[in-house]
Amino acid sequence: MNHASHKFWLKVTALVVGSFGPVFFLGTMAATAEPARWTLDLLSWPLDGATTFASPDTRFLSALTGGFLAGWGVMIWCLSVWVYDHAPEAVRRTALAGILTWFCLDSAGSIASGNTSNAVINILVLLIAVGPLWWPVREPTTQNN
Repeated sequence: MNHASHKFWLKVTALVVGSFGPVFFLGTMAATAEPARWTLDLLSWPLDGATTFASPDTRFLSALTGGFLAGWGVMIWCLSVWVYDHAPEAVRRTALAGILTWFCLDSAGSIASGNTSNAVINILVLLIAVGPLWWPVREPTTQNN
């Protein structure tokens, strides 16, 4: 992957991560909780309607989750715009470290809480979010004539 491709993929990663923020923010209010409830129901497969956002604790946790995910997505986007050109490899490794940390803790917590299906779904999200960021930036070669 070249510099431009990595920079583009960081924006894809930012959208993948950040898109969950507004969904979970909506879970904070009873009138708008359905997208968050449905997402959580899907991630704890099978879709059975057992997941609710009736508890104030769940709505509060949804607010925290929404804020963290939206903020993390914005941070990755900003790194791609404001920092990447100055330190492409450091930005790539930083984004990769954050995504791998999310994957490990989220998946382990999902399994520990009896939601193994989410750990399986996390593999797909990981592959999409990381994409070509697995590999270092390939610097263009210069030819001396």
